[in-house]
Formats: sequence, structure tokens, C-alpha cells
Amino acid sequence: MGPVLYSFFMRASFYTLGCRLNQTETAVLSGAFRKKGYSIVDWHRPADVVVVNTCSVTEAGEARCRNIIRQSLRRSPEAFVVVMGCYAQIGLEALRQIPGVDMIVGTDYKTKFPAFIGEPRKLPKPVVLHSKLIDASDFEVDGTGDYRTTRANLKIQDGCDFFCSFCIIPFTRGRERSRKFDDVSREARELVAVGHQELVLTGVNIGRYKNEGRTFLDLVRSLEAIEDLRRLRITSIEPTTIEAGLVDHMAGSDKLCHYFHVPIQSGDDAVLEGMNRHYGVEEYSRFVAEVADKVPEVGLGTDVIVGFPGETNESFERTVELLDSLPLAYFHVFSYSRRYGSRASRMNGHVNPEVIKERSKRLRTLSKSKRRAFASRYLGRDVEVLFEQQDSNGLWTGLTDNYIRVGVVSPEPLRNQFANVTIRDVNDESVLGVIAEMVG
Repeated sequence: MGPVLYSFFMRASFYTLGCRLNQTETAVLSGAFRKKGYSIVDWHRPADVVVVNTCSVTEAGEARCRNIIRQSLRRSPEAFVVVMGCYAQIGLEALRQIPGVDMIVGTDYKTKFPAFIGEPRKLPKPVVLHSKLIDASDFEVDGTGDYRTTRANLKIQDGCDFFCSFCIIPFTRGRERSRKFDDVSREARELVAVGHQELVLTGVNIGRYKNEGRTFLDLVRSLEAIEDLRRLRITSIEPTTIEAGLVDHMAGSDKLCHYFHVPIQSGDDAVLEGMNRHYGVEEYSRFVAEVADKVPEVGLGTDVIVGFPGETNESFERTVELLDSLPLAYFHVFSYSRRYGSRASRMNGHVNPEVIKERSKRLRTLSKSKRRAFASRYLGRDVEVLFEQQDSNGLWTGLTDNYIRVGVVSPEPLRNQFANVTIRDVNDESVLGVIAEMVG
């Protein structure tokens, strides 16, 4: 009996740690296993193959990976356990020491390893699919993402050449490379054909997309031409990579979401220089002001790192003042954690963890205030929402194109449906409305 027929009776489960790009890659792998005849089960249920897609952004993240692997082994002690992703790329020797791991998959093999699994069975020592040299050529993705969510991620790029001093992504994912233009379009059409009405463009540094002379904006225009696609969303994009014309295109587009998430990381030029960022505060501020001026109802978000080595009280206060003054709807706050292997780990001036904790708390409070203020602009107004799921309180929730999450009460299921919603209440925890009309 061949492996495909055998695996028809097999169950596979997946656990994804880290970023949206990891989630995207797991969805493609889920589709590959389903195509091999596996049924896909939730991670907390027993399975015959367990795949853990790891993250290595921080040491705490790596510890979390090891904990999830051990939980998987306890839950399914006879399962064939695969550990893949960023931690598998740089933490090979540590992962070899965990009894019960059957396969360790580095970056170059993460889309290829399902072909190496026939009849899954426990092994005395792990199979290692790993190369220290990561292929830098443009790539294709074998298959289509298998998503249980209404919105689908679409991977267009991988790797990074920027070498920010706090980051080890160039070592875990390699140098930047783009997905072949026609292959992106192929998966996008397939995702739309199975009912996804919003696609989210993902990658490590997506603004650097370029394939056979075609740029990120060329790709956006091509994807907008897919007839049944209602929304196209840009995920996090570096400020220095946003090509001329993208902002104006967004302003006039009825498919490209009026939304930018553009990391700033610090509001102090000296700290930005230490981070090896490629812009200054004034340049970033001009860009944000231009977007807010040109793009109607735009939602703007950012990332900020608190406690980077050398961040003084004065430089932190400059960050607070800048974030408060910019027309941002929210920001994600990350507490700096020393990442051995990064240049920042060898710098002087590391900030006391308790100070980092207090600064982070202050910025999260400011972000909550900004988010509420942005949503409050829509009190009494109608917004178009793509509904995704019903939450634990029984509310159906979804997103506006400018990234406001809205909840409504509905006796009918609303999953993957558009509706015009009148906003009735905004508080620190939620934005609530009532359906004005369904949108076909």
C-alpha cells in the first residue's frame, strides 16, 4: 500500500508560533497534507503527524517553541513530530536534544518536507533537512493556502537585506527574494475561487517585492483585476520601501484597503541610528502626514520597540511625544529583549527590565487611547464590515477596510459577509454597531 493510500487514514495537526508569515506558510502546508489524504485536526487533539512552525525572534519565543514541542509529544506520544521554521534554522543542536522529535526542517526545506513523509512512524533519531546556506533565488509556492478564516494571507516575499541591529531574520530566513509574479496571481485566483473576499499581502519586507522587472505596485494592480476579489490589504511595510505612486493609487482604489502599518520602532534619531534603521524621525513624520492627507479615512498603525540599548529617559519621552502627535490609529508595543546573535546584543547601555516594563505599559495605554479616538470618529456613521467570526460573547465581529474591528448582535450567521454597520458605541474594549443593510 503506497503512502498516499495509507495516509488517507492519518490525522495531521499544526501549531504556529510567531508572525503572520508563519501562519501563511502553515496554511499552505495544511493544504499540502490535505492533498496527501490527511484529515486536519486541531492541535489539542491526538494526531499522527504534528507540525510545529517555530519562531526565533526572542529567546522567550524559542523557550515557548520548546514548550509547545514537549506539549505535542505528551499529547500525541506516538505522533511523527516535525519542527520547522526559524528556530529550526538556527537552533538545530538544541532541537536535536529533545527526545521524540522526528524531523527538523530548516528554511530551505519547509515547503518540501511533506514529500519526505510516507508512512509516519517514530524514529530513533530525527531526520534533519537543513542547510546553512538559504537559497536567495526568487521562488514559487507549491499549492494554495488552506485557511479556516475568511481573510486569506498571500505570501509574496521572504528574507531581508536590511540587517537591523536588533533582528536575526536575515539569518533565520535568508536574504530577500520575491515570489514569481505569475505564481502569486495563480494562488490569489485560487483563494478567491474558494470564497475568500479579502487577501492580505505578507512577507518579511514586502515593499522590496520585485520579479522580472515588476514591482510591488505592479503586483497590487494585477491582483486588483481579479473579478471576485473585494479587498486587498497590505500588511506591515517598511517606510523606506514604499514606492512612488503607491499612496496615490491607494487613495483612488476601491479594492486596496485604506490602511498602512508602517513600523517606526523609535521616535528618537539616535536610537534609530543604533537600530540601523534607514530613516529619521522627520522623514517618517512627513510620510505619515502625506498618507493622512491623501488617503480618505486611512487607518495608520505602527510598531515601536521599548528599551533598545541606549534609550534614555529623554529619548523615550521624544518617542512618546511623537507617537502622541502623529495621526496614528494604534501601535504595537514590543519590549526589547536581548537577542544573542544580533548586533544590538553586544551594545552598551542596556535598559533595566523594570524600566522597560513601565515604559511599555505607558505606550500601551497611549495606544489604547489613540485606537479609541480613531474609532470614535465613526460614531453614528455607517461603515462597511467584512464579518469573520462569532466571539465568546456571541457578537459577530469583522473589520472595516481601515482596520477597525466592529461587533454586532445578529440572529443569523454573518461569516464572510459584508454589511453596512452603524457605529453606536466605542469603548476601550470594543466598537459596537447595528446592521444598517447587508451588502451583496
